[in-house]
Amino acid sequence: MENKTEFLLKIFILSAVLSAITKYVCPYFNVPAESQIALIVVLLPTVVLAIALWWRYQQQQNSVNE
Repeated sequence: MENKTEFLLKIFILSAVLSAITKYVCPYFNVPAESQIALIVVLLPTVVLAIALWWRYQQQQNSVNE
């Protein structure tokens, strides 16, 4: 049970830190309001996750074949 609580606490702290960075640090960056940038920001996490999962799948397939 302690591992679940510890995991949830880590997620909560990470979320709070990311929220604070978004609120207090991000406004200092001068990013132009263009649709291409918005599209990249929205799709980038999905693409990174897809690549990570594909890479993990490839590693799993290699370990099964050996």
